[in-house]
Amino acid sequence: MITIKSEREVELLRKAGNIVYKTHQYIKPFIKEGITTKELDSLAEKFIRENEATPSFKGYEGFPSALCISINDEVVHGFPSDRVLNNGDIVTLDIGACYKGYHGDSAWTYKVGEIDAEKAYLMEHTKKSLFIGLEQVKPGNKIGDIGYAIESYAKEHNLGVVKELCGHGVGTDVHEDPEVPNYGVANTGPRLKVGMVIAIEPMLTLGSPEIYMESNDWTVVTEDHSPSAHYEHTVVVTQDGYEILTGE
Repeated sequence: MITIKSEREVELLRKAGNIVYKTHQYIKPFIKEGITTKELDSLAEKFIRENEATPSFKGYEGFPSALCISINDEVVHGFPSDRVLNNGDIVTLDIGACYKGYHGDSAWTYKVGEIDAEKAYLMEHTKKSLFIGLEQVKPGNKIGDIGYAIESYAKEHNLGVVKELCGHGVGTDVHEDPEVPNYGVANTGPRLKVGMVIAIEPMLTLGSPEIYMESNDWTVVTEDHSPSAHYEHTVVVTQDGYEILTGE
């Protein structure tokens, strides 16, 4: 069921989203060659808790960590571990924070040191596809308009769209209705209404969009091991468009 959030709820979601944003800003300087993903996870969890929130993902359906940290060909849901970041890697940090029962959710892909031109191209255009999708968020438009815009942009730039994973509603649960695919047909799906809160999160690949699940039953990897990038914002539909909740 799709819920319309009250002003009180939007304010709590705004606070949760801002904690997620601040966590991304806090952790960015630590994303360097030689650090382990477990260290990044520990730093982020401490920061989230110091800001009167709890990590949304820790314990969610058994997920073991505060952050999803996905490197290179990992699309989503990488487990923090003793794995060390290397120069030339790209790494996605998917961060969720729960504040007074309401969630914020945002993913961002970062470079480690110097990356090659192909990875830079992937990051640039995956990020742009997020904002292309956001342009469709306004009352009266439909969920399909968002996916159609993202998919069209990705195809134009010869990037693969992972279709098995999608955005979602956000509220007292970190994943609510509706699903927000990164592909689709314009003017189809649920209609956007003022007060709806959704996370839009294109996941694009340099090669084939085909994926597989690793043996941990969480981490999703590209089948051809091409790099993948992932950008996500949580937004609320407003009278004249949208407001990003996972920002300043």
